[in-house]
Amino acid sequence: MTEDPKAVGHRMYEAFNARDLAALETILSPGFVSHPLGTTGVEAVTGAWAKLFAAFPGIRVTVQDMLADGDRAAVRTTLHGTAAATGEPPTMLEIFRVREGRIAELWGVSTLGR
Repeated sequence: MTEDPKAVGHRMYEAFNARDLAALETILSPGFVSHPLGTTGVEAVTGAWAKLFAAFPGIRVTVQDMLADGDRAAVRTTLHGTAAATGEPPTMLEIFRVREGRIAELWGVSTLGR
């Protein structure tokens, strides 16, 4: 099954904003690879999201731009509800690859750690 990478990406960000960790099982492939985390599997993302929600209870993501080409999408987002040191909301740039309707692999950088 193939699905528009943009639709899958929007589902991921909607799940983040809804704090729906269970949705990750249907959004990420079982062998999901997170290059920023250096991990494989859905559980690593579930844990990372849970830590973000605990550290920043009001965190939410806003998609600014999303471009798709074939099975990949590139996304620029803004994170709100964080303790941004610069006074500006942190941004993330992510690229992900969709396989069989789920995100199989993700690369990304953010300014959250500044």
